[in-house]
Amino acid sequence: MANPNLTVNEIRIVGCLMEKAVTTPEQFPLTLNALTLACTQKSSRDPVLSLDQDTVRRTARVLEDKGLVTREENFRTGVTKYRQRFCNTPFSDQQFTTAEYAVVCVLLLRGAQTPGELRTRTSRMHGFADNDAVSAALASLLDPEREGGAVVARLPRVPGRRDHEYMHLFSGVIDSVPAEERPAAPTTPRSSRLDELEARVQTLEEELAALKQELSP
Repeated sequence: MANPNLTVNEIRIVGCLMEKAVTTPEQFPLTLNALTLACTQKSSRDPVLSLDQDTVRRTARVLEDKGLVTREENFRTGVTKYRQRFCNTPFSDQQFTTAEYAVVCVLLLRGAQTPGELRTRTSRMHGFADNDAVSAALASLLDPEREGGAVVARLPRVPGRRDHEYMHLFSGVIDSVPAEERPAAPTTPRSSRLDELEARVQTLEEELAALKQELSP
């Protein structure tokens, strides 16, 4: 099931379970409360969603019926925990490398991204050496010959941006456009360096906010 046409809430749950399995493995699988907090956190999410526990529980059950989430119930404590089987399990159609996993996860959680944004925002899951390494992972995910077909599309480049944005295909089919030649870099170094610094500061602020939320009782 390469393109399961998932809803916004379903995408958020799958993305959160993928993210937390890597970034906070000691807290995994996630309780309903932890999963709800992950789905509604204000950092590293676009769009920011307001979901209550009943909505998350119902959506997780739909995903369970689709074979994309599993539920573990402790009948002694009454605690239910969730884990994803969307990818990289013996029962998953999708098998990703570590780099591909990080890229797909961020696309699920934050929507369309450029390679530079992906490199910055995947740092807690995978360390890309440079933007070319991100582009290599995207090229694999774009490949229609991969098992199950392409799972990412290249979007038309937004005027004023040097790179295309990329988007996952798990909410429906998107036509991928050919890569355009990059526009020339600015003659002054201020633009690229400032953009990079701003992205790093934003990422640090988001990681700090996420850490505070994870540590809060």
